[in-house]
Amino acid sequence: MRLPRSVETADVAGRRVLVRADLNVPLEDGRVADDTRIRAAVPTLELLLEREAADVAVCSHLGRPKGPDPAFAMAPVAERLAELVPDARLRVLENTRFLPGETENDPGTARTLAEGMDLYVNDAFGSAHRAHASTEAVARILPAYAGLLLLAELEHLGRLLGDIERPFVLVAGGAKVEDKLGVLENLGGRADTVIVGGKMAEELRDGAKLPFSVELPSDVVAAASFDEEAESRVAPYDALPEGWLGLDIGPEARERFGELIRAAKTVFWNGPMGVFEWERFAAGTKAVAEAVAAVEGYTVVGGGDSVRAISALGLDDDVSWVSTGGGASLELLEGTELPGVAAIPTA
Repeated sequence: MRLPRSVETADVAGRRVLVRADLNVPLEDGRVADDTRIRAAVPTLELLLEREAADVAVCSHLGRPKGPDPAFAMAPVAERLAELVPDARLRVLENTRFLPGETENDPGTARTLAEGMDLYVNDAFGSAHRAHASTEAVARILPAYAGLLLLAELEHLGRLLGDIERPFVLVAGGAKVEDKLGVLENLGGRADTVIVGGKMAEELRDGAKLPFSVELPSDVVAAASFDEEAESRVAPYDALPEGWLGLDIGPEARERFGELIRAAKTVFWNGPMGVFEWERFAAGTKAVAEAVAAVEGYTVVGGGDSVRAISALGLDDDVSWVSTGGGASLELLEGTELPGVAAIPTA
């Protein structure tokens, strides 16, 4: 895999550095509810400050506003970052989505971001699949480098595309086959076993096709309606009661999937096995998370829901790599070149 040049090779002493980070975090009551992505940006920022950068301006999007919107202002993020990295040289710019040309990759918007800066560091892997002014166009204006997190993501995810230790098990879940079709097609053919759960499994049962065989759940936890309190029962995967929905994999499937995963030497997991946000339907996702954490090999977890599940169980340290990029990780593993990476010169 092509790797861009690293920020570690940049001469930043006395210089003004624009950093594109992924600070798109959840807010509650005007405060940061989960600072995981902010903390992930800290190593690159600390490196720049330790190497005596004169000014470090951090930019990021927050939410998906269509223009300036006080509800998506960066002030709470800036406050939390200042607590983690208390340095007067560090500042957070306003939400990049407030800029009219950001999502159109407008060169004029990129020049506005680049004004007064000496070099650019992209550390926002989670946005590297988007050709926006702050992720792509600005890298054509300033000398551009990859941040530590961006490089780590490329290296860890890239291992799945190279020589891997077998058995290699791919675990996919979530709502739609089409959302993960590229990854399934690119990695599925390389995997020894492909496990599919969640609503994706129902799509395959109902006629969706893949160019290789997959392990589907033998049983599911079915509910009379999509409701946290709905009547539920365990049912065979191929014989759901009329009108009922499969909201989790069943006990037989949990055991079978767990056995396959624990026997692996390489695992990539993306997507829950059901509606894990509801405790009654979380057992399947929990079983997969625990099995992945028990693997004595190389394990990668990607996708927001899978990451939340593994983190909620306190199993982050038992996984080789927990990716910060949802769509970016999927596109990379599809074999697609990411615009935010392609814009940075190679080492």
